[in-house]
Amino acid sequence: MGLSELIPLMPARARRKFNRGLNRGEETLLAKIRSGDEKIRTHLREMIVMPEMIGKSVEIYNGKEFLKVEFQPEAVFHYLGEFALTRKRVTHGSAGIGATRGSKYVPLK
Repeated sequence: MGLSELIPLMPARARRKFNRGLNRGEETLLAKIRSGDEKIRTHLREMIVMPEMIGKSVEIYNGKEFLKVEFQPEAVFHYLGEFALTRKRVTHGSAGIGATRGSKYVPLK
């Protein structure tokens, strides 16, 4: 399926991006994927997942490290950045000493 047949199926934001054209980095990433490179690393979080990327694995930079992502059919027309989150989930611990009146009765050991 060519790009001209895909464009009407895309959501508005993705359609606008492809109508304006891809930049050099995005073209290079697509060329690497088409050539079948085994290890693909990218900083292009704004690239949109195309149908030809399905089943391929790409390492996406999240600002600290590269996270390996394998694309499923549900990922088509989503951004690469959606699969490599930049912030950790907050896990709150228990209250410390002096935090509240109730923590007064928490044993120290």
